[in-house]
Amino acid sequence: MDEFNAMQIKYRAQGAKHGIEALIVGAIGLLFIMLFNLLRPGEISILEIFLVSLCIAAITIGFFKTQEPFYSLVLTTEQLTYQHKYGVWYLAHSNFKSSGIPKIAVGLEHLELNAVGIKVNDMDEFLTSLAPRIAGKLLIEQRYLFMQLVKRHCKNGDCPSEWLAEDTQYRSKNGISYNGLIAMFANRAKHLQLLTGYDLLLPTSVLDRDIWGFSANLNKWKSNPCQFIKSQNK
Repeated sequence: MDEFNAMQIKYRAQGAKHGIEALIVGAIGLLFIMLFNLLRPGEISILEIFLVSLCIAAITIGFFKTQEPFYSLVLTTEQLTYQHKYGVWYLAHSNFKSSGIPKIAVGLEHLELNAVGIKVNDMDEFLTSLAPRIAGKLLIEQRYLFMQLVKRHCKNGDCPSEWLAEDTQYRSKNGISYNGLIAMFANRAKHLQLLTGYDLLLPTSVLDRDIWGFSANLNKWKSNPCQFIKSQNK
């Protein structure tokens, strides 16, 4: 293993695996059924229609899996990188505060999100490097997680309107103004921080292990990145 690869850890999302396999199996199955039907006289049966549908579904699923980045997360001694098919965001090690599992308490009940939450030291540093394209996609993809928190917090129906509407204007504590998709992302992060104490989310779909194990790993990385990466690459 060369020195560069030894100082980074790559994580592949479970949902992105086996895309090629699904494509090949679906294509071979579809070809076999088509040839069998051509060589056999008579009309196509209900079973054959069902099998064709399964093959087409496998091809479709496999195709979409292959569009995902091969690695979803990369840890180096300098930063955490989240790779999405619509872009990339970076979080410097110095800007990473801690991670945990976001949850909200309402009375005696607790809702735990199926995601890893990240606390950031300086959101302006993160936002200024964030591209609008990936910001917009994450707003859409992670809305269901945020709405779980909102619905649990607003059981009585009295919910702040700004939690439900994505404001296109945002002014940070440092006095920096944002607009458009970046402002919408910043407002979502502000509401998320208010509800859970975390600024960013990594859904379980982008991880290759359980959320508790990955969260613990991120905190170990924060404590000593070199030692952690070396221990994982042994």
